[in-house]
Amino acid sequence: MITEEKASIGKSSSFSRFTIHLNENDHLKLGASGSEDAGKWIRSLQNAVLKECPNPEKEFMSFSKKNWLPSRFGNAKRAHRQRSIDYYSFLHNEAVTSDVIAPSPWKIFGCQNGLRLFKEAKDWDSRGKHWDAHPAIMAVGVINGTPEAIFRTLMSLGASRSEWDFSFYRGNVVEHLDGHTDILHAKLYSNWLPWGMMRRDFLLRRYWRREEDGTYVILYHSVIHKKCPPQNGYVRACLKSGGYVITPVNKGRESLVKHMLAVDWKFWKVYLRQPYARSLTIRMLERLAALREMFRAKAGNYPSDFSSAGSEVKIMLDQAAVEDIKSEDISQQKLELDADLEEDETEKTNSGRRSLMSLNDASDEFFDVPDSGEVIAFDHLENGWFPEVSQEWPASNMSQPRLSSAAVFVKKIHDLAVQKKGYMDFQELAKEENVVPSFGNTLQKDSACSLPCSWATSDPTTFLIRGENYLKDNQKIKAKGTLMQMVGADWLRSEHKEDDLGSRAESIVQKYAAQGRPEFFFIVNIQVPGVTQYTLALYYMLKTPLEETPLLHSFVNGDDAFRNSRFKLIPYISKGSWIVKQSVGKKACLVGQALEMHYFRGKNYLELDIDVGSSTVARGVVSLVLGYLNHLVIEMAFVIQGNTEEELPEVLLGTCRLNNLDASKSVLV
Repeated sequence: MITEEKASIGKSSSFSRFTIHLNENDHLKLGASGSEDAGKWIRSLQNAVLKECPNPEKEFMSFSKKNWLPSRFGNAKRAHRQRSIDYYSFLHNEAVTSDVIAPSPWKIFGCQNGLRLFKEAKDWDSRGKHWDAHPAIMAVGVINGTPEAIFRTLMSLGASRSEWDFSFYRGNVVEHLDGHTDILHAKLYSNWLPWGMMRRDFLLRRYWRREEDGTYVILYHSVIHKKCPPQNGYVRACLKSGGYVITPVNKGRESLVKHMLAVDWKFWKVYLRQPYARSLTIRMLERLAALREMFRAKAGNYPSDFSSAGSEVKIMLDQAAVEDIKSEDISQQKLELDADLEEDETEKTNSGRRSLMSLNDASDEFFDVPDSGEVIAFDHLENGWFPEVSQEWPASNMSQPRLSSAAVFVKKIHDLAVQKKGYMDFQELAKEENVVPSFGNTLQKDSACSLPCSWATSDPTTFLIRGENYLKDNQKIKAKGTLMQMVGADWLRSEHKEDDLGSRAESIVQKYAAQGRPEFFFIVNIQVPGVTQYTLALYYMLKTPLEETPLLHSFVNGDDAFRNSRFKLIPYISKGSWIVKQSVGKKACLVGQALEMHYFRGKNYLELDIDVGSSTVARGVVSLVLGYLNHLVIEMAFVIQGNTEEELPEVLLGTCRLNNLDASKSVLV
């Protein structure tokens, strides 16, 4: 077994130490200068072991699943306690590539400062000719630096950021949610904004992870937090979706960096049209060119102050690091107070520039004020923050007539009540009388995928699986079909976890059993934690005898360790926001290695209950997905991983397509 931990050297640098456990008493400890070097050593050691032991599951079945936590979904607290390496998993030693065949929604529209510029085309605009009010725009470029160096530079909020980020004035961490997520407040400089435009700031939820191939992902979206309400002198812009994807190229010496933004700048559209907002977003994306030039000037070596500024951010933050950052934040806030006064004096000298069309500062303040939804009372919120209520803002909010102060106040209260109710209904749905549902039929089927809150099956050829010669050529092939037929789905909510749905007398499983029918059922029960517990259950039916499929027969009748090492989920967001697509990804995941799973074996069924709440990172991803749920089309495929020639090629167990799920339409149990 190979585990890794971070060790600090002073305050400004750190190194990675990983341990090889030869047996219960013998350990070999090695040190490396960083995560990149540690990863190279670990990969080499694992490849050597694979040559000697081509079928590791049989040799190492006694390993606990907690020793193998993929960084995408691993529990931060549990990873810190176990000191398990979450970068490279011994049991899924595959390159991080997409396991889904899907067309790219991005269409190139230009090249600027050596960056290729893309816009996200909608379904009705496959050629990308039309522009939305707040379009998603992406800049792509190659930077002469390692992914780790670029990641630390992007995460840093210190003085070193001024070397490349011309838009960033000052920022601080408002709250640390877990080892992969925090709440960030960022203020922008005003000198690069258009003439007459007030200063802008963002309050963002920042999430990051490291993939197995060394790719770093940093995602942002706007939130509201009780500790950081809108501030005087700033208009709070809304980052609907944004972030970075940093992929190693040229053997890790360079990085392909994608920087994406979809921003609502909160303009008063009477005098600032959509093209102006679009050009401002493109201008902000040019930070990527500045970052590239800085690394080129440094010959790929970031300066020493990056280490001190960036060392506060680790892929997995331990408690000591969190406390250190909190103390630094307090000191930083004291310094910011004086800086704000100085900045205000500077802004006053340019106050003449702030009027347009004879509007004075007060009127400009009114027309640039954030939407009323941003002043929602925070006392009733569970975590003190939540994502924007909707991806689309009502058109009426974008062009408002000038109102008196009293009228504005009344209108704000009205809008507040409407928006608050619209959000709170998600967590505080009206209590209904408990009605015993027919399990397996609570979510409607729509093969045409035109109805909201419905399910259908996905095209199997969309997904890639291990081919017959995978052990030799490492190649995956298109799936040709599924082993089972999807026959039903449940979308439920309750005050507690709903386990073992297959045993309920009202379920489709027990109805078949009562009739003495031979069909076997496979149930995937995804449990989402929260004030209200949500349950998504998918029902698959096998018509042929179980014994005719040896691998499935071994899975159904095997122990939990075997099941955890073989059950894979391939996710795919076919329609939805870029930030959600990047959070979920399109790579197969051994679910049992990342999340706690419980298995229930009945006479004619096997149910897999997946506890999303067992991982803080997975909880963060799911909470993000829930915020956009009404606008998503989610596709999934399930497969039992084949590890020997006899078990290849793989065959999909089943697929599923979920169309615009609505939490308010879930069934209360």
